[in-house]
Amino acid sequence: MGYCWFRYVPHYRSELLNQRSKIKPSFFFHPLLFILATENRKLLKLIRPLNLLLVALTFAFGASLADYLGKPFRADSFWLGFVMTLLLQITMNLLPEVYRPQNEPLLENETRTDKLKLRNNALYISMASLASIAVIAYILFNTKHLSLISFLFLAFSLALILIYSTPPFRLINSGFGELLLAIQIAYIFPTFAFTLQAENTHPFLALTIPLTFLAFAYFIVLDFQAFAQDEKYNRVTFLTRLGWERVVPLHHVFVLFAYIFLLGMPAFGLSLTLIWSAFLTLPFALFQINQLRNISLGVPPNWLLLNVTALVVFGLTTYFLTLTFWLR
Repeated sequence: MGYCWFRYVPHYRSELLNQRSKIKPSFFFHPLLFILATENRKLLKLIRPLNLLLVALTFAFGASLADYLGKPFRADSFWLGFVMTLLLQITMNLLPEVYRPQNEPLLENETRTDKLKLRNNALYISMASLASIAVIAYILFNTKHLSLISFLFLAFSLALILIYSTPPFRLINSGFGELLLAIQIAYIFPTFAFTLQAENTHPFLALTIPLTFLAFAYFIVLDFQAFAQDEKYNRVTFLTRLGWERVVPLHHVFVLFAYIFLLGMPAFGLSLTLIWSAFLTLPFALFQINQLRNISLGVPPNWLLLNVTALVVFGLTTYFLTLTFWLR
């Protein structure tokens, strides 16, 4: 795996090897400490802390479903799995930056030295995270807390990261990046959390489907503010591939479908009286749809308000469902 990475970044191979000795070996097993210790705080922007917050919410949601079903709470599986999902998401956020084309800046107003340093650190942390994930997976397996279904979802997550981030696939630049990111955060991670506690799947996990659509809508919204930059550097996002004329109505459909699917949850054994709190975010969802519609009609955008609204719709829906299942 390491050879494959170096093969695709030949311009930085010598620099990476030269700087390798500067990294303490312990950092390869404590990537979070390396992130905090590095002098270059700009790296935190590439890690995208909001994505990590969403991972925490969806992982807790998956564990809450198992608790609601009466499965005994395994604290060691929960916390080790939680750290593992954070490391998986950090890798998914950083690894694409290692393979970003030379003409694209990683951050605004960066120098060549800053870019090289950021790229090197992103590669170091990605490698350290993957090594740490392997160690945690071995610990869970050795303590008989990693069932076959949990292992399969872990492998699915790793495979998704590779095709999302690395050549020759690099689906982040194919128009499918937002969808893969939504699947990772809203479907794979909560299901992985559930299987760590229950050692199998359950029809209640169908709740991850509307959450995935809300997450997808959130990442689509983020594309709009970056549309000009994406066009400038020929990045292929869901928005640039289909065009805003098609994406705006699709966004509306995804958001509305999520709530329609929630209405159909009694077919999976969940009563609406149990999950009614998820519908508390419906007014925010309609407001999100209205904002994007106004932007498509030429109204000056308030990007911060739109982004926060989309984040609230996905984040609060997940939080309300999580709280419901933990307290019942």
